[in-house]
Amino acid sequence: MTDRTATAAVLASHGTASADGQLAVRRLVERVAASLPFPVLGCHVDVEQPDVASTLASAAALADRAIVVPLLLSAGFHVFVDLADSAAASPIPTTVSPALGPDIRLVQVLATRLLEAGYRPGDEVVLAAAGSTDRRAVADCHRTASLLAGRLAAPVTVGFISAATPSLPEAVSIARRRTPDARVLIATYLLAPGYFATLTKGAGADLVSSPLLTPESTPQELIDVVVDRVEALALVPR
Repeated sequence: MTDRTATAAVLASHGTASADGQLAVRRLVERVAASLPFPVLGCHVDVEQPDVASTLASAAALADRAIVVPLLLSAGFHVFVDLADSAAASPIPTTVSPALGPDIRLVQVLATRLLEAGYRPGDEVVLAAAGSTDRRAVADCHRTASLLAGRLAAPVTVGFISAATPSLPEAVSIARRRTPDARVLIATYLLAPGYFATLTKGAGADLVSSPLLTPESTPQELIDVVVDRVEALALVPR
């Protein structure tokens, strides 16, 4: 008979066909699991398996309740509809945490990735976000850009890869017009390598930073954000 625990954490990423992206997210899940005293299961909203519903069924064999943490940088349809519906249909009481961003610790990772890419003061920076039709998700991205601008003490333009405006190439053009003699760097505000990350390289910037996660690097700041999302709800009385 399996020993049961009070809580299981279910970490739900978007999913990707990229082997590098899969590995990067898997390593994040492993690092979070090593930081928590109860079961941690990874799953995906789209593209990959296991899906959220089957993972919640697995969690029901291990725990009395589940906490779903969206491994998503802003809260849009996947958080408010997909994951909410999965939680409502779960065989055990299930709560969905807020998305990972906005969070100043993610901004620190963005700044680190920019420095790795070659950022220098005076460069123009464009925050490349996935985009969403949900205004709340778009607002989250603009909040992150404001935090990054404060961290860099310089303007940050937001560009969206899909679903929202301005598009990423348009945002790069805006940055070039603002400071014609400056380099333009894209700060890739994506969780991990994948199709969207490849699109940032064709947007017309001089340099493009890596996503927050790479197969070689799992920033402690990101681990801490996920652990905090779990622990905040694990402490809520059932």
